[in-house]
Amino acid sequence: MHWEIVVGLEVHTQLSTRSKIFSGSSTVFGAAPNTQASAVDIALPGVLPVLNRSAVERAVQLGLAIGGNISRRSVFARKNYFYPDLPKGYQISQMDHPVVEGGSLTIQVGPDEKTVRITRAHLEEDAGKSMHGDFHGMTGIDLNRAGTPLLEIVSEPDLRGAAEAVAYAKTLHGLVVWLGICDGNMQEGSFRCDANVSVRPLGSGVLGTRCEIKNLNSFRFLERAIEYEARRQIEINEEGGTIRQETRLYDPDRDETRTMRSKEDAYDYRYFHDPDLSPLVISEDWIARTRAAMPELPGAMRERLVAQYAISAYDAAALTASRATAAYFEQLVAASSGEAKLSANWMMGDLFAALNRYELDMAHCPVSAAQLGRLIVRIVDGTLSGKLAKEVFEALWQAAGEVDAIIEARGLKQVSDSGAIAAIVDQILAANPAQVADYRAGKEKMLGYLVGQAMKAMKGRANPQQLNEILLQKLN
Repeated sequence: MHWEIVVGLEVHTQLSTRSKIFSGSSTVFGAAPNTQASAVDIALPGVLPVLNRSAVERAVQLGLAIGGNISRRSVFARKNYFYPDLPKGYQISQMDHPVVEGGSLTIQVGPDEKTVRITRAHLEEDAGKSMHGDFHGMTGIDLNRAGTPLLEIVSEPDLRGAAEAVAYAKTLHGLVVWLGICDGNMQEGSFRCDANVSVRPLGSGVLGTRCEIKNLNSFRFLERAIEYEARRQIEINEEGGTIRQETRLYDPDRDETRTMRSKEDAYDYRYFHDPDLSPLVISEDWIARTRAAMPELPGAMRERLVAQYAISAYDAAALTASRATAAYFEQLVAASSGEAKLSANWMMGDLFAALNRYELDMAHCPVSAAQLGRLIVRIVDGTLSGKLAKEVFEALWQAAGEVDAIIEARGLKQVSDSGAIAAIVDQILAANPAQVADYRAGKEKMLGYLVGQAMKAMKGRANPQQLNEILLQKLN
């Protein structure tokens, strides 16, 4: 039987506020345990929460960016459960009336685009952290994270398989970082995914029983966890078993998911309106001011880049992967005297490859847009061939100087003197009579050999187009 994998993601995005969602405690990562936990965070008797306005503004930005409905009136609820790192015995969250309802996100899956519906985005506080190491059979509790503001973004089960789930997570990650509402640091827990995975017979319209895989903090783990869980469920179904609705954890060392607890439903948490918090009322003026302060969104920028620079939609999508990448591209086009397509090719080729090789992001790129733009100008004006330009780029990456100085110091200027090239071609033809005869007898691959010999003689500095033209003219 053929099976279809169905995935919905719940993404916990830590909002980039300086203080927590209901207290003035700092949200800076890495502080000593329990040094950023106030009386409100640890739920001392008599304390009252006060909502952080900046957290709400960031939620509104996300809602506007995804085309969701901003609830003019939303409420906070108490989600009751008992964990050692939850000092109040409940989590303040939103249930029936979240701050954002609906919306969608368009993702790129290979050459195709897909629109994924978003159910809701709601504000809530994070819990603390249980620490199991170095306590000699005991568990320590660090409440620094307790009360950290989160925006939980819930998708509809529109994703089909691990690849689409990763594409969605990466697109959402890029959006929240683009907006500046989250730093996106997955290693520090700023962006965490819970994946709801089920399988069903291909063509069926009925969803299978889902299992939720908690706290996936890397795209690689998200992909592997979904793939493993889908295989596990398919095997159970094909053997005549029954899938149990449950919460599972992914073990990256064993590359497997395992049972954590039976899956709770909403009624298990006994949600009720938090009596310590008034309803959240968001005015039309507040929404308008938030919208006006937002940056150009990735989708709008993609459309503009296609129209303004005549690049492909695929190129535009890659060049708007982050605000830093998009800004670099537009600076590069300006520095290269408007060579948009060549700028896109260099960024998506040599530049991205180097960033990946050295595990750097665009914000830490050692080659400035002005430097790369100068390099492109030297390609266009014939000073450099494509091959020589790669050598100059590598020198720029190693901070060996500026473009023109590197070209001069290393003698990399392309030879475009037709007389000098013709003289070398004559020498090569005279030195290789057998290959010349073979070419004239129909062995066209000999042309590549002769070009290579001429390039070798000129130390790679001959203008490739002129060399080919002169060589063909003399051969024919």
